[in-house]
Amino acid sequence: MTRPLITVLGATGFIGSAVLRELAGRDVRIRAVARRPVPVPAGARAEIEVRTADLTRPGETAAALDGADVVLHTVLYSAATSTWRVEEGDTEAERVNVGLVRDIVDALAARAPGGPLPRVVLAGTVGQAGPTGGRILDGTEEDRPHGEYDRQKQAAERTLLAAHERGLLLGTSLRLPTVFGSGPGSTAHDRGVVSAMTRRALAGEPITMWHDGTVRRNLLYVADTARAFADAALDTEPLAGRHWLVGADRAQPLGDVFRTVADLVAERTGKPPVPVVSVEPPAHADPGDFADIEIDASAFRTATGWTARTPLDEALRSTVAHLADERERAAS
Repeated sequence: MTRPLITVLGATGFIGSAVLRELAGRDVRIRAVARRPVPVPAGARAEIEVRTADLTRPGETAAALDGADVVLHTVLYSAATSTWRVEEGDTEAERVNVGLVRDIVDALAARAPGGPLPRVVLAGTVGQAGPTGGRILDGTEEDRPHGEYDRQKQAAERTLLAAHERGLLLGTSLRLPTVFGSGPGSTAHDRGVVSAMTRRALAGEPITMWHDGTVRRNLLYVADTARAFADAALDTEPLAGRHWLVGADRAQPLGDVFRTVADLVAERTGKPPVPVVSVEPPAHADPGDFADIEIDASAFRTATGWTARTPLDEALRSTVAHLADERERAAS
């Protein structure tokens, strides 16, 4: 039996590179696509083809998808250097976050009819549901995206699922919570708040919060995220035609998370833990920055058997170790 060809778009990105590492250990064929050269994971079991391409250029997406059985779209663009936020009216972000999905649909629709339908898995966000109002999200709520990034992700998801309804492909969206972390083999920079505060602590600076620390977040370790995408890539059909929430078992107060980070950094450096302090929020803070985000991902777990295996303390410890090693290499 021919092994499936899985095309990973955004294979040098934070999530895409983790997905590549996970798939590299499986008996598949991979086409890893990114703007920059893609590092091939050591000891890979998979057959890996590397393609360097700017997918916003005409024809590049179609070429990248040629012959692919599965497409994993993990590309992310934002103009900011330290966050995922997108400013309203950012046409470049819209071109990547939404336009690439249109290009994927067009490329797959142009295939000769009669063969198996290609499968497409999109990286979405739980933020597409909009303000939670204290609800636990389970994927059945009406979507009311608030920020521009969430609106763009929503438009991309709707484009993909409309193509599924037209019978052009098998499409599904995995809506993700706050994904964080690093570990052995990590090659991409995590711009999220957990790693950002870990870097502050390693530099001996206070960890800062825009609230009193009781705000709760569902934190999903990047390696567990990668397994979710790999599982969906190899068994897309039962998931096709809708979105699914993926997340850890429960949300965590960010104050507790950051105090754990401070203790782990102190353990690594031998210095006292840095303080965890509340500060005035900046002008660009969004109401969602002060709201709890709790999700129920049991539907996805039931459908796939996937679960978030990595305990939070272990994930934080791995992240601290990786970022400390990175800092020491940079210093030397």
